[in-house]
Amino acid sequence: MSHFYRGIISFLLAFAFALPAEGRECAFPVPDTVSPELKAMIGTGIPDGWNRPPRSVEEWKNWIAAVADAQKKELPALREKLGVTMKRSVMAGVPVLIFEPRDMKDDGRVLLNLHGGGYVLGPGEAGTQEAVLMAGLGKFKVVYADYRMAPDFPYPAAIDDAMAVYREMLKATPAQSIGVFGTSTGGAMTLILTLRAKAESLPLPGALAAGTPWAQMNKKGDSYFTNEGVDNVLVSYDGWLAGAAELYAGKHDMEDPYLSPVNGDVHGFPPTLLTSGTRDLFLSNTVRMHLKLREAGVPADLIVFEGMSHAQYHMNEDMPEGRFHFEELGRFFRKHLAVQK
Repeated sequence: MSHFYRGIISFLLAFAFALPAEGRECAFPVPDTVSPELKAMIGTGIPDGWNRPPRSVEEWKNWIAAVADAQKKELPALREKLGVTMKRSVMAGVPVLIFEPRDMKDDGRVLLNLHGGGYVLGPGEAGTQEAVLMAGLGKFKVVYADYRMAPDFPYPAAIDDAMAVYREMLKATPAQSIGVFGTSTGGAMTLILTLRAKAESLPLPGALAAGTPWAQMNKKGDSYFTNEGVDNVLVSYDGWLAGAAELYAGKHDMEDPYLSPVNGDVHGFPPTLLTSGTRDLFLSNTVRMHLKLREAGVPADLIVFEGMSHAQYHMNEDMPEGRFHFEELGRFFRKHLAVQK
């Protein structure tokens, strides 16, 4: 199991000053139908402490900082291993990090990455593991938007920043050469950005990849219940996730499509690839979103990994399922994004 995965699980599911002792086992056996690396992830069980989220703004900030510290420790080695460079910049007033594989041939196509973390986790470099993997394994230039988050910046700060970066990218790159992708919150924001672009009469991205998107922000959907205690990453909506949703949404209606994009009008969306796993708490978010896109006539594909909990495809760079995910995303974007001549 990768050190990065252990760090994520230890800090993501535990309160910063009440770290888990021993994880308890899930009621279901570890399947024999997955890679050894994924077996190891599944076998860690459910960490203690997942249901002790922060209770005050100060506790949230302490926890967010502790998670960020754990995430950042592994990232320089990951970039070096995958041959990825990182450059800091600012676009439309929003901090961005730009990742490129050292062996990439620039054809003008570029990806915008919106990171996950419940609208609270992953500030700055801390949230960039998915962008690094996409650059290193998918072989794309990736612009990572370091958008503002709760508790200091609630809705609509995050999506406003994402839109500002997208508008800036449009000044230099045609929309048909821009892809947008993200996981969890980032998957939802990928869809929300496209809803916003459509509403504001901006040209839509050439393609989208929404990994296990938080497409329904409130607790509504089958797998919020059926995969509760089965998913060993998120575990339950009623842990830290519910608190994060309240911090970001505030008094805003969580059924709003700009918070729950499964409720939006997706007619005219570009080709979209969605990813989930059979143990993912967000499986229903993903399959409901996929069906909504298909019903609207959007070319939408769905990958569901056997035995996988939430977003585990980007928690171990050596796991075959993870490598397949990012290589598949690379093929998908190369198929649908236009080369600039």
